[in-house]
Amino acid sequence: MLVALALFTVGAGAVAGCGSEKADGRGAQPRDADPEPEARARQVADAWDGSEATEVWRKGYYPMGEVIQLPENAFRNGADKRAYSARNFVLRGKLPSTAQKDGQVKWESGGSLVLPLMGAREAYETVARNSADGPHLTVTGAELGEMALATSRGPATVPAWLFTLEGYDTPLKRVALSPSQLPEPPIGPAREVPTDELAPLDRLVEAAGDGQSVTVAATHGSCDDGPAVDVLETGGSVVLSASVVGTKEGPCASGLRVKEVQVKLDRPIGDRVLLDAFTGRPVPYGDQDGPSPSWS
Repeated sequence: MLVALALFTVGAGAVAGCGSEKADGRGAQPRDADPEPEARARQVADAWDGSEATEVWRKGYYPMGEVIQLPENAFRNGADKRAYSARNFVLRGKLPSTAQKDGQVKWESGGSLVLPLMGAREAYETVARNSADGPHLTVTGAELGEMALATSRGPATVPAWLFTLEGYDTPLKRVALSPSQLPEPPIGPAREVPTDELAPLDRLVEAAGDGQSVTVAATHGSCDDGPAVDVLETGGSVVLSASVVGTKEGPCASGLRVKEVQVKLDRPIGDRVLLDAFTGRPVPYGDQDGPSPSWS
């Protein structure tokens, strides 16, 4: 049985479970006010297809692949892998400043876009989230270069900061641009999401190189069988509807988890907009430990 995915975070000092009541003593609110998943997906597709928002989307730069690329043959050992997972870095060297204010995205299919360039220090801080005791990676310098990246408009070459890591022959690369501002969505969310509740889809993990599938991260609880993601494809959009499987007592609030789900498509995604049926917005991209763009 599929139920609409709406998972509640557990507050400090409180442990919630399947079918549990909220702290104010009221039972969990019914979800029957939500549209049926297929009908909601169709509403979202109809609102976006041919809209001004879609035209803005197709002219912008939105990553659909890793904005951080590791050195070749990373990692040398388990300690380095743990250090990267914890984003534990040490800077031993000077990061360059650049008078260059803008960078250019260049698409393989043609066309380009000029956007503000992210400085080396800002890029470093999105990679190096910690500087604690224990295993760490050491950055000794950086230079401005380029890297290939999957985007909403296909493969592109983008400016990137190339960070030299001690013990590695090739650099760690971090895209030196932020995504374009998202257009105002032509449809609102299925319903308002309270501050103690999470939306169904957490983020886009990656789009396959051939565009025939996308991998997304979806949230679920410990007392269900995990998430499922349905897809509705149109000529202009790909709408994903997330749900949880295997619970009869409503949304499971115990032990919030995130699981990656691969969704196969009937044809390559191309420049179609990847949408979340629940929010009515594009699915945000971002790796689990790294920075995610702002989609507000």
